Amino acid sequence: MCRWLAYSGSPMLLDAVLYQPEHSLIDQSLHSRMGVESTNGDGFGIGWYSMDNEDGTPAVFRDIGPAWNNRNLRELAAHVRSQLFFAHVRASTGSAIQQTNCHPFRHGRWLWMHNGAITDFHRLQRDLCMAVDPALFPCIEGSTDSEVMFYLAVTFGLDQDVPGAVARMAGVVERLGKEHGVADPLQMTIAVSDGLRVWAFRYSSQGKSRSLFYSSRADSVRQLYPELPYMRKVSDDTRLVVSEPLGDLPGLWNELPEASYAIVPSDGPEDYLPFIPELP
Repeated sequence: MCRWLAYSGSPMLLDAVLYQPEHSLIDQSLHSRMGVESTNGDGFGIGWYSMDNEDGTPAVFRDIGPAWNNRNLRELAAHVRSQLFFAHVRASTGSAIQQTNCHPFRHGRWLWMHNGAITDFHRLQRDLCMAVDPALFPCIEGSTDSEVMFYLAVTFGLDQDVPGAVARMAGVVERLGKEHGVADPLQMTIAVSDGLRVWAFRYSSQGKSRSLFYSSRADSVRQLYPELPYMRKVSDDTRLVVSEPLGDLPGLWNELPEASYAIVPSDGPEDYLPFIPELP
């Protein structure tokens, strides 16, 4: 499996999130506490949006080596500032270790990353790929289940309705799993963004999903920890979504419940909403 984080809020150097926290994503690439594997060294990737980019498309940097010793990643993180970015460290579930299999994946203005797996993907792969819009199929560059899930979501209307598109993707995976005799075919925590918002999903067919947490609102954290200098510099709606917490401060991290999704920033009072797969 993998570890990932998504940041949305005041423009921030990537270094402040990727390297500086006590249990940063780089530390998790070596010493994950909550993942299936403690080491996530089968490649990494970052994707970020820049306010200077007029077409709204994100930049992506991915490599096949481990994140903890990549000098280019450290150099970029110390100089790139972004208001919304993704980062992912990979532990392969069987697909090849190559750049096209590293997350996040990009299509137009969209970024997508995933932790989890489609059980017996090799048995479902052909039928899943046949469900992808033929115009989108040439965009699939790698061999992961994660990328096929992304293009299924694009096929099912990601541009118009993100939760609905992801629900329809999950519904197709579960239907085909049932047809092929695969028990509990889907395990996923997913982050997807259009550069304005982040949607984060936690779901599994078995009802025992991989861990996923979101940070409390910055104004709440300031009340709890007024001594934290970096909290004075960020907007109230600055949030992080992470596979596992970046530190142990009580009140900072909240577990996203099973079968739910969160939107950052959110227009409503709810921190999360229920997620139910559906058929297209």
